[in-house]
Amino acid sequence: MDDNFEKIESQDTKINTKKWYILLVLIFVIILYFTFLASPFGGSDTIIHISGGQSINSLALELENKNIVKNDLTLKIFIKLLKKGQGIITGDYLIKKEAPVFVVAWQIGRGHYNLKPIKITIREGLTNEQIADILSDKLPQFNKELFLSQAKDKQGYLFPDTYFLFSLDQPDEIIKKLFDNFNNKIENVDLELKESNKSLSEIVIMASILEGEAGGKEDVEIISGILWKRISLNMPLQVDVDRWTYENKGLPIKPLNNPGLTSIKAAISPKASSYLYYLHDKNGKVHFAVSYDEHKQNINKYLK
Repeated sequence: MDDNFEKIESQDTKINTKKWYILLVLIFVIILYFTFLASPFGGSDTIIHISGGQSINSLALELENKNIVKNDLTLKIFIKLLKKGQGIITGDYLIKKEAPVFVVAWQIGRGHYNLKPIKITIREGLTNEQIADILSDKLPQFNKELFLSQAKDKQGYLFPDTYFLFSLDQPDEIIKKLFDNFNNKIENVDLELKESNKSLSEIVIMASILEGEAGGKEDVEIISGILWKRISLNMPLQVDVDRWTYENKGLPIKPLNNPGLTSIKAAISPKASSYLYYLHDKNGKVHFAVSYDEHKQNINKYLK
């Protein structure tokens, strides 16, 4: 009986020893695997660009093909372990040649670019062409023709603001940032927009006119009221920013530029007045008139 018990105990000991041996070998293999595949590739410092909507799988495979990491699976494992939030963060990243795969994963999973974004300010009232010129000046690899082609139906909806972009940002990504910003701003005046009984398109077109016609917050709401009144009276707008309005009635077919929030708000909420005419003198001061005769007097007084 004791002999059998000792035999069973001996077998259990051998099995446990074997299990520990297998576990140690497995740990050693895993350490060896990650030590090799997690080590730097040893090329050179590289700038990569992560575009919006790019998946972890496609990015990992791209970095393996570019010899930035040794194995895409290892990168994916570390990204999922180290990333912040649901996905990877878009932008340009400087990957140092000595960076092991877990450092690469930490960078792109948490938005540590190793590069300073480029600050670009787009002021109110610029056309798509003018925006493209600014971007071309600031971003050496920017494709102006592609931008204008992709943004041709977005004039009026590329919101003027200060943006932080990267040198490798693609035209469609930049357009999306500006357009998304527009939509975010419009959400803040959604109730007023609905109460105006005007379409978003009408508001944006009027706002683009106000960008060229108004001198600032002091007069923009009154001028907005005057222009909407002219439309209600079936008068031509006759605004200097668009000669089409001298020969035709109503709003232009599309926005003249990309207006800012002040002009958009003024287009939504015009200020009622008795005026029907206005002009700006040589110093930019606005002068209003109720009648055309009074307007002619202002022309003779302030512009001649």
